[in-house]
Amino acid sequence: MTAETQTPAVKKPEPAGDDSFMNVFLRNLWSANNVLLTALSVVLAVVIGAVLIVVSDAEVLAKFGYFTARPSDALSSSWELISTAYSELLMGAFGDPAVFQAWFAGTATWQQAFTPLSETLTYAAPLVFTGLSVALAFRGGLFNIGAQGQAVLGCIVAGVAGFSFGLPIVLNLAVALVAGVIGGALWGFIPGLLKARTGAHEVITTIMLNYTSALFLSWLVIQKGVQAEGRSDAISKTVAESAQLPSPGGVLRVHLGIILAVLVTAGVAWLLKRSAFGFEIRAVGANPHAARTAGISVARTYVLLMAVAGGLAGLGGATQVLGTAHALTPAVAGNIGFDGLLVALLGRNRPWSTFFAALLFGALRAGGNRIQSFAGISLELVTVLQALIVIFIAAPALVKAIFRLRAARSTGLGASLAKG
Repeated sequence: MTAETQTPAVKKPEPAGDDSFMNVFLRNLWSANNVLLTALSVVLAVVIGAVLIVVSDAEVLAKFGYFTARPSDALSSSWELISTAYSELLMGAFGDPAVFQAWFAGTATWQQAFTPLSETLTYAAPLVFTGLSVALAFRGGLFNIGAQGQAVLGCIVAGVAGFSFGLPIVLNLAVALVAGVIGGALWGFIPGLLKARTGAHEVITTIMLNYTSALFLSWLVIQKGVQAEGRSDAISKTVAESAQLPSPGGVLRVHLGIILAVLVTAGVAWLLKRSAFGFEIRAVGANPHAARTAGISVARTYVLLMAVAGGLAGLGGATQVLGTAHALTPAVAGNIGFDGLLVALLGRNRPWSTFFAALLFGALRAGGNRIQSFAGISLELVTVLQALIVIFIAAPALVKAIFRLRAARSTGLGASLAKG
């Protein structure tokens, strides 16, 4: 066939102005996430949460029965309920303006003014470490579901070290923290080695190790030498005061762990962007076959990466037991490892974004306690808000379709947000 007889393929033009919901959804299905989508995801979660608040209140819901006759009753009651709930949430997370005014006037103490913020930072501190653990592993192409188990091992080793050695005040704390890192690193090293040597999938092995660590903790706290003297329940000895993370004034619950979280976040950011090992992590995460061709040992990277990720989660567990719990129980770690998965997802696996996502989750947790006490709304609403935020973060195409954002618009403010 000659060049003259060849018929070039003609691309059929798309119909102009076709902006239906499904078309917008499909066009944005594989588009990259950005800061704007994160903000819109939070807005959507807050709006849906407001609807759930109204639906869960029988008194307000009853006023919608005569909505057509007198709509002002239902609307005003709904607005009052929603505004009260979210204002209590904010005051529980960051502080009550009335208390701050009283502090400035000298009728309240600074501890009373900063207690809500203290609670936010206290809840957020361990989530920073477990979130960084998941995020770092994901940047290397590994899905670390085992942050919970690694945090539990960090709790165990740090707690035992905290009440066993009786070292001087600074040294005892340092040894306990390092012990927690080593415990978590060991628990991360195992699935990393199995992945490198046998190809065992890290999701399966880390899930199994989560169960193993939880069962081991339940067994350990009732053993002689670990269980608190004179107690029949499952609780260990109290961590020595010299191994506890110090708090300001000894009154607020916030402790040195949040400062440590900032430093570690900066360290992880430097590791990923400036170090040779960080380059290997990103190369293996992008394309392990190409990284292997370039001379990078993928197996070695997997092992070291999971060990470092496990150490970060172990540090989160150590922060939990040395900062607030001060004793080992079967539930000492809570769900900080599983919540770390959500924090990493919300932070898009970037160190500083993960840090601020942990602060958001800490604020929701602290504010949720006040919602339940002052607004009479179930604490489970906070869990619903967290889940909604994560759902919308995980489905950027849905958010773009709802707000009718076009992927082609890349100028002005939209382009700047996309780069962020």
